[in-house]
Order: sequence, then C-alpha cells, then structure tokens
Amino acid sequence: MRIFSIQGDALLESSSLQDLHARGLPDQGFVWIACDRNEFEAHLEPLQASFQALCGLQLLDLHVSDLLNTQLPSHYDYTSEYDVLVFRRLATAQSGAVQTDGEAAQPGKRTGLPVLRHIDTSPIGFAIMDRILLTVHPGACAVLEGYAAKLVQSTSAKTHAAGAHTPTDSADLMLRIVNHMVDGYLALRRDLTRQLDHWQAKLLNPKTRFNNWSSLLDARLALHQLDEVCEDQRASIQDWIEALKTWPEPQSAAAQRDRELLQVRSRDVLEHIERVVRHVRRLEQNAETAVQMHFSAQSHRTNDIMRTLTVLTAVFLPLNLMAGIFGMNFEFMPVLHLEYGFLGSIACMVLIAGGLMAYFWRKHYVAL
Repeated sequence: MRIFSIQGDALLESSSLQDLHARGLPDQGFVWIACDRNEFEAHLEPLQASFQALCGLQLLDLHVSDLLNTQLPSHYDYTSEYDVLVFRRLATAQSGAVQTDGEAAQPGKRTGLPVLRHIDTSPIGFAIMDRILLTVHPGACAVLEGYAAKLVQSTSAKTHAAGAHTPTDSADLMLRIVNHMVDGYLALRRDLTRQLDHWQAKLLNPKTRFNNWSSLLDARLALHQLDEVCEDQRASIQDWIEALKTWPEPQSAAAQRDRELLQVRSRDVLEHIERVVRHVRRLEQNAETAVQMHFSAQSHRTNDIMRTLTVLTAVFLPLNLMAGIFGMNFEFMPVLHLEYGFLGSIACMVLIAGGLMAYFWRKHYVAL
C-alpha cells in the first residue's frame, strides 16, 4: 500500500494508515491511497475506519464488491458522497504484472502471437472522494508504479521548474491515471496495424500460400474483445462527464478554472478512447476485407487455370481425332501409303492447333 499526501507542488508519502492519521489531510490538498486487491481486502476495516475519521463516510458494500471483482467491465457509479469508476487496463506481458489476485484464471487469455497477448485486460477501481482518492490495482501493477514514479518526478524542483504540473484534486488525479492507461491502448494500435498489414500482404500475394488461419482468427477475436472493452470504457467516461455537469457550481474563479480543466481533461480522455474504438473497427474491417479479397483472388486464379486447361483441351481435341482416325487398322486408307503422308498429317495438325490458338487469343480466352 502506498499513501501520498499532495498539496500544491508538495508531495509527501506516508508509511502507513497510522502515519496518515497522525498527519491528517492536507489543508489545501488531497490524499491518494493506492493498494492492490489483496491489500484492500486484508485492510478493509482499517481503510473504512480511516475514511470515516478523515471524511465522515464509508464505502458501500456493493462498491467494495465492485472494487474486489476481477471480472467487472468498465463502468461508473456514484453516491451523494463519492464516485466509483472501474476502468480496465492492458495487462501486457511487458508490464511484468504478476497475477496474484486470481486474474490468472481470467477467461480469454491468449497464447498466440505476442501482440494478441497484449489485449488481455484487468480492472482498476477508483473511489473518488472530495479529499481522498482510493485506487485498487491488480498485483504488481505497472500502472501504479509507473504513475507513482511520474508523480514523484513531477514534484521535484528540477522538473517543476521545467513547467510540470501536479494534480489539483482527487478527480484530476483519477483522470490522469485513466489517461495514462488509455495511452497504452493507443500504443497497441501500432503493433496491431503492423501485424495485420503483414497478414494482408501475405493474403494478397498470389505467390505465397497463406495457412496461418488460426492466428488470423485469434486476431479477429482479439480485436472484437478490444472493441467491447473500449466501448465499456467510453460509456463509463461519458457517464462520468454527465455526472460532472451536476456538481455544484464553484464559488471562486480559481475553482471555476479547475472545474473547466477537469471537464477538458475528461473530454480529452473520451476522445482518446474514441480514437482507439475507431481504429479497432477499421482494423476489423480491413482484416475482413483482406480475407474476402484473398478468396476472390484464389477464385480468380482457379478460374484462370481452368480456362487455360479448357483451351488446351479444345486445341488437342481435333488432333486426337485425327490421330484416332489414322490409328485405325484398315488396310486401305487415303494418304496412308504416300511418301509424305506423315509430314502432311503433322503439318495439318500444326495448322489446326495454331488456328485454334489464334482464335482463342483473339477472344481473350488465353494470354500468350
């Protein structure tokens, strides 16, 4: 469990909940409590007591179940005292995430190409209160460690001098973490595009025989899964934006500016998700089009082969007829005993074959 007290440009990390109780909430800031699901379940009572002591509220049992659920899709819910957002992150192999909270049994895990394994997802839960942000992560979550390191770096003197800004409140921090997760989906698009472009080139190349159908089917299923995940994400952020409009109007100009920045950041996150949705659907359409073009090209190639064989059969049919006639066992036949009978018959066959080939070429039945 990691606990950060954020006030302006100052960041202070507490070692435990007792340390947080001793310090209390910052005068003009907020607290970020980040833990994995095992820690959240084990320290649920102390956390509820801390929320009661610091904010005068406790999480509802239904929301606690949502935060502990590893199969929950992205969604948004709210009460009069706090909001709850569940957002699914990418559980990539590169993140080094160790599934310690039952996520290894999650259905839909892919074992094909590495780019497909990047589409496995796991939920991160947010409980957004006025002065406290609680995040519940999977075990060894790279999102938590990566953004915590980014937050620590942004509050350093050197980085702050370069123009870095820290979150202004718990909702702002939640949106920054969500945007950090959405950036992972945006980066995934390049790998998917590269892989599908490679397959399209193979599908449309007449000189290669494409037989990687199982991987292509996995890719289409993975794209469909990613589309569903992003649709749930978009719906949850849209619900958050609509709920944001119902918040009481700020009383000061600075608070009004912070509210407007929060709305802008929310719309920016939504736009990033919509970009992923549009790109995924375009990839699905391209994959389907490539498969259809592949079978159309194979059908066209088969028709060309059959047309060539039909032309050759038509050319040799009269030649076979002549050979069959002269192969009859009759004693008296025309030109059979002539000195130049054999050469004459061969010349006649060549003329017939040449004439038929010229006729078929003019009709475009065969390409010479």
